[in-house]
Amino acid sequence: MLVEEPMELLRELVQPNDTKLVLVVLDGLGDVPTPPWNETPLEHAKTPNLDSLAKVSALGAIEPVFKGITPGSGPGHLALFGYHPIKIEIKRGIMEALGMDMEVKPGDVTFRGNFSTVEEHNGKLIVTDRRAGRIPTELNRKLIERISSEIKEIDGVKVILKSGIEHRFAMILRDPQKGLSDQISDTDPQKEGKPVLDPTPLDDNPASKRTAEIVRKFLAKVREILRDEKPANYVLLRGASGVPHIPQFPEVYKLRALAIATYPMYRGIAKILGFDEGKLESQDLEGQVKLLREAWRDYDFFFLHYKYTDKAGEDGNFLAKVRAIEEFDKYLMDIVALDPDVLVITGDHSTPCIYKAHGFQPVPYMLKANGVFGGYPAFNERICLLTGELGIFPAIYNMSLMLAYSKRLKKFRA
Repeated sequence: MLVEEPMELLRELVQPNDTKLVLVVLDGLGDVPTPPWNETPLEHAKTPNLDSLAKVSALGAIEPVFKGITPGSGPGHLALFGYHPIKIEIKRGIMEALGMDMEVKPGDVTFRGNFSTVEEHNGKLIVTDRRAGRIPTELNRKLIERISSEIKEIDGVKVILKSGIEHRFAMILRDPQKGLSDQISDTDPQKEGKPVLDPTPLDDNPASKRTAEIVRKFLAKVREILRDEKPANYVLLRGASGVPHIPQFPEVYKLRALAIATYPMYRGIAKILGFDEGKLESQDLEGQVKLLREAWRDYDFFFLHYKYTDKAGEDGNFLAKVRAIEEFDKYLMDIVALDPDVLVITGDHSTPCIYKAHGFQPVPYMLKANGVFGGYPAFNERICLLTGELGIFPAIYNMSLMLAYSKRLKKFRA
């Protein structure tokens, strides 16, 4: 049974300590048995270090929201940080913009954008590739520069664009005089073969109607600019958002927290929650582990995000997901060597290769700390689900487990 407000209870019980906690999120880690191997990528991968760690860790599986619900990355991460994934919402726009170090002012509306490929049929734009073949980041930058030079404002609303990695970008609409609203719908249908959605207001506020119209005009202009481009001949927008007001992670849990992530969205969500962000010398696992090592004395809680398991799953590439898992395994012992009091390795959601998308399936979970039973032969979905001592539990309980095993929670009442 899900406690309605676990964060409020933890806020009451949490106490300072000098213990170190590390949360490693292998994005989209979970999967299902996949033909012709009839194994998951995690089962198929050669992971001597993960399997060795399973012998001295507690295993289980987490459900990011609840049974049968497929989560986005936002809810998946919020739950792992102890925030209610249904009651608290952080939209993609603000995560992307802050993760790209864009300045977001009060009243701004932010969007997550994808370059995409569309075809015109009977007057409708049909999405044939939501990510435009994951165009190179350098091409993204050139296209954003071109669009930015031609669209500086629309009806007095300033348009601010910034390119991200591969097909991703962020957009800010700014009009402090007349005002805007983030209550407008996405244009991304989230699936190939579907028509581009029309941006519509989600309420009767005149600002929402005006913002939807601005977005409509922006997309029409972009269509003309990119019409002859291949493969990136259009853009999709989603996650319209202002700046949310959310309890800060360091204040709630009395932890000095550092985020080590390479992708803007995950850096963005960490910033919103009050994490510090270290400077990476290189955008790979080696650089991430190096930063973890260098910052070890200065923080209590470390969030390390690894994207490539999810990327391979969304591409439906079983062997690429296997390679991504094996790549992480090579660096695992560098993390273990720091001797954290609690080390958790899990994912924010499943991304089954046969789905090429997020899934609702439970995610394998491993917790290394003093006081666990351990004794497992390997770390994979089958063992976590069928024999894990932690069972299958809501991801929102991750923080209570990490705090408890790190001796940072007082006894609950007399």
